[in-house]
Amino acid sequence: MIAYIRGELASVEEDRVIVDVAGVGYGIFMPGASIGLLPPVGTEVKIHTYLNVKEDCMQLFGFLTRDDLEVFRLVIGVNGIGPKGGLNILSQLTPDDLRFAVLSGDVKAISAAPGIGKKTAEKLILELKDKLKLEDTLNHNDGKEGADPVYGNVQGNIQSEAVQALVALGYGNTEALRAVKQIEITEDTQVEEVLKQALKLMVF
Repeated sequence: MIAYIRGELASVEEDRVIVDVAGVGYGIFMPGASIGLLPPVGTEVKIHTYLNVKEDCMQLFGFLTRDDLEVFRLVIGVNGIGPKGGLNILSQLTPDDLRFAVLSGDVKAISAAPGIGKKTAEKLILELKDKLKLEDTLNHNDGKEGADPVYGNVQGNIQSEAVQALVALGYGNTEALRAVKQIEITEDTQVEEVLKQALKLMVF
């Protein structure tokens, strides 16, 4: 198993990159959004990888963060979705967008990915909904090394209450999640304040 590859970014193609490691070029398929975030050719990069082994070939799929890779693993764990299909989904939706789509049951957003039909999107939502919790979606990228775990729990509770309040007001789960995610929360922040700021973002 190749967990990650670190080396010089040798070239960038439409759907894959070549990373030079001690004179060996590794071809790694990546989502378009991730490729767009890579540094210039010639720069050292670290790419988290998934090795797909088939009878006639071996393919590497890569992601900029371990979290992105874990989301990819969840997606290809759904029956009927292979690595190429998973890559298509994560080229269409960022990992956060996919989390929001799954939690809100947004079949249309997922089925917009090439090769992913409505039934496959529905199956993905059904199988991943229990694996993706609201609190994890709100906080998975917010934690900082050395952060107070008690504060982290409070922050997640405030965000969760704000999302639920917005949904109760008639807003979609996806747009509510997006809005709340943008708001900075401190130890003194109240749910009402988050709700007001989220409403302003959603109106304008």
